[in-house]
This record gives sequence, C-alpha cells and structure tokens, in this order.
Amino acid sequence: MKHHENESKYLGLNVNKGVETPPTINPYLKSKKKRKKYTVEEYVDEILKGNITVLSQAVTLVESSREDHQELAQAIIEKCLPHAGNSIRVGITGVPGAGKSTSIDSFGVHLCKQGKKLAVLAIDPSSERSKGSILGDKTRMERLSVMESAFIRPSPTAGSLGGVARKTRESIILCEAAGFDYIFVETVGVGQSETAVHSMVDFFLLIQLAGTGDELQGIKRGIMEMADGIVINKADGDNIGKANIAQNHFKNALHLFPPAESGWTPEVLTYSGYYDLRIAEIWDMVDSYIAFVKENGYFDVKRNKQSTYWMYETINERLRNDFYRNEKIEQLMPTLEREVLGNKKSSFIAAKEALDAYYDEM
Repeated sequence: MKHHENESKYLGLNVNKGVETPPTINPYLKSKKKRKKYTVEEYVDEILKGNITVLSQAVTLVESSREDHQELAQAIIEKCLPHAGNSIRVGITGVPGAGKSTSIDSFGVHLCKQGKKLAVLAIDPSSERSKGSILGDKTRMERLSVMESAFIRPSPTAGSLGGVARKTRESIILCEAAGFDYIFVETVGVGQSETAVHSMVDFFLLIQLAGTGDELQGIKRGIMEMADGIVINKADGDNIGKANIAQNHFKNALHLFPPAESGWTPEVLTYSGYYDLRIAEIWDMVDSYIAFVKENGYFDVKRNKQSTYWMYETINERLRNDFYRNEKIEQLMPTLEREVLGNKKSSFIAAKEALDAYYDEM
C-alpha cells in the first residue's frame, strides 16, 4: 500500500511499512489425520491384544445410537464373547458426596500395585434439559488415571435405569476380552433402581458416610438388601468415633433382613479413601466373598441369571425403540399429547390408541 505521507512535500513525516496480514489458516497446522477404520476382525484382534485405544473406539461404537455403529458393535461383541467372563465385576454405589471416585482411586491403586489390570466404567449423570454430561470422574482419579494397567471410561447415563449407562453390560464384555482382571462399575447414586447395576456385577459394594445427621437416611431396605458389603468412608481424624457408631448401626440393621440368596453375610467396614486407610481389608472382604460364592456354586448361578435378565432388558429396549421410531406413531403422538393436555382423552385411552395403531401395522 502506497503512503502519500512519505512524499517530499510532507517533511518530517515518515510512515513505516506495515506488517503483512497473516493468513487466516495456520501454515504450521498439520492436516488432521483421519482415524483408521478397522474391520470387525481387526477390532477383535486389537482388543484381545489389550490395545486401549481400539478398546475405547469399540466402546464408543457400543454407546452410539447410529444403526451402522450398532451393527458393527454387536459383531465385535459376539466375537469377543468367548474371551469374556474371566474378570471380577464390582459395582460401587453410594450417596452423592460419599467419595465414590476418590475411593475408586484408592481401590484401583491398591489392585494395580498387586499386578492386577483394572477397568473403571464411571457413569456420569446426564442433564434432563441439555442431555449432556460433564464426564469428569477421571479428574478425581488422579493416581489411577496415569497407571498403565488401568483403563477409565466415563459414560453418560442418557436417562437409563438405575444410573447405569445403557450399554455398560456390553462394555464389560469388551473390557474382559481385553484382559482386565477387575471391572468397576461406578453408579450415579443410591436409589431403588440400582437393581440395574446389581444385575451386572459379582460383588455390590455400598459406600456410606457417618456423621451426616440422620443415620437412618443411609439405611434403605432396597439398597441394603442388594449390598454384599458396606463400607463407611471418611473414617479418619475426628470422624473415627462417628464412623464406628455408624458401623454398629448398619450391622444391627443387617440382622433385620432375610439371609442373602448367596448364603453370604454382608460385612460392614470403615476406611478412609482420602488417606488410603484400611483399603486392604476391603479387598480381603471382596476376595473372601468371591471364593465363598465360587465354592458353593452361586457365582455361576448369579451370572446365568444376569445373562437372562439382560436378554429380556434388550428385548424391552428394542421394542421401545421400534415403537417410537415408527413413522405412524411419530405422526400420531403429538395429536394424542394435545388431546391429553386438553383433557379430551385420558392418558390410558391415548396410550391404548397409540398401541393399537402400532399393532395394526404389524
């Protein structure tokens, strides 16, 4: 650009040459490398080798709602199935703020130091408004996340039952095929619908807190009956006395429940996840339980029941999806919804009409 100010008639003025406008695209930015597309056989081979990157991609396919991804995922799972079933599956739940993620960090470090491979499927609650999740559990597992023998995978609940991701069951199979010795399933929180996580694990661990005000809040019949072990976190410093009192409360409460189907009497232990206190005792309890149920045959009985349960759950989910994706139903539902909201039809009549319309097409 020519600057007239530099002409001889404008003495004392001098305008330096400006800097050229930089390009809008960074010339040093390398083009993004396209992710390699694997065949089903390649996925399975890499998973069996313990390739964490390919395992992560396979779990993403499992969680995807795309039809082509689902077909590929099911083909991978089918081929991985003969190599699965050799891990110990542990479900970990507890009230919000009980320190589940911190505890998993301590438990995981303990196991990894013993030479075990650990996969953590951390379930993160999805927003009912935006449907999004933070998926930040990994940041609270600082020590475990840098260990080579650990694999941490946060997943959104996506509105599924019991705070368990819709495809966690399939993810467990992939992790087992990859050679993990232990698989943790961390749930969102305590509720009667925790049946979902109970139906996919071998040991169900309930984390409780002491000194939170109402001790009875932690004694919920549904969740207590499912627990194979109860552990009271934050039993350190001034809270040790409160933790011991809570331990006695829970022990007394367990006597009120009928004997477990496994024949095992749940234990109640205290520990500190933050300070790594009495972690070994908890895993002695888990190992004792697994040895106990394998000896009396309940281990295999429970796994067979779980397989049947998830067959029916998959059928229910497929029927639900087929119903709502039906073109006729998609057109009919807004009309029925308006009629229900306008008190022109009851919810039951509207539901019957929708189902009748669906079955008429079959």
